[in-house]
Amino acid sequence: MAWLDSHASFDPDGYLAPVIGIASTLGDHDSGLHRHLRGQLLFTRQGCTRITLAQQLCLLPPSRAAWIPSGIAHRAVMQQSVDYRSLYLTADVCADLPHQVCVIEVSPLLRAVLEPMALAEFDTDWQQGKFSHLLALCLSEIREAAQQPMLLPLPHDKRLAPLLATPEQLPPELQVLEQQIGASGRTIGRIFQRETGMSYQQWRQQWRLMRAMELLATGRSLSYSAFELGFASDSAFIAFFKDMTSVTPGTWLK
Repeated sequence: MAWLDSHASFDPDGYLAPVIGIASTLGDHDSGLHRHLRGQLLFTRQGCTRITLAQQLCLLPPSRAAWIPSGIAHRAVMQQSVDYRSLYLTADVCADLPHQVCVIEVSPLLRAVLEPMALAEFDTDWQQGKFSHLLALCLSEIREAAQQPMLLPLPHDKRLAPLLATPEQLPPELQVLEQQIGASGRTIGRIFQRETGMSYQQWRQQWRLMRAMELLATGRSLSYSAFELGFASDSAFIAFFKDMTSVTPGTWLK
């Protein structure tokens, strides 16, 4: 295994074993845009990770894992302190896993399996003994895991580039966006429906929810999060969060 610090470079494709695991605790880390030949399972044990893909924004809060198939360009940004585990699987090992990026719920069994796999030596024999059983359990749990709505499709119309340049800032109200990009609300609505499958309001609300989870998971208070996301009061923020997730922010954090 490799315990990485923020300045370490790591290339999972430079090893022969079918499974390569790493463990790390990083703060304010930006991986930069990259891709690898192996599929990657990235599990956030503590903290929150934002993953940017070509046309999607992915949020990885605690107790969730992102499955990133091989060859997909992505960039992981970790704010404050993020404790994570990552597995890199060769194409033959992960052939039956999803072919699209997805965020999955990590069951207690998958969580227990990931730890020894991430800490295994790079020359581990994954074809026999306990490690073959761990790998089989891991693949089964990934296939059967419930997927979470933590992916936000991004429009690629060039007029909206300024909107996407600062993903941590609250997207403006529709009327303000009309003035910023010089397009009517109807045109903006058509762009978002065509390129994201949502109206602009739906897209903005999903962004708000993902950003709320990111703020809460990185230790921001409820009041700070409500203010940052443009809510008039804490109660309005709580009502929004519960309407979107069926639980309050406090319950979600637990």
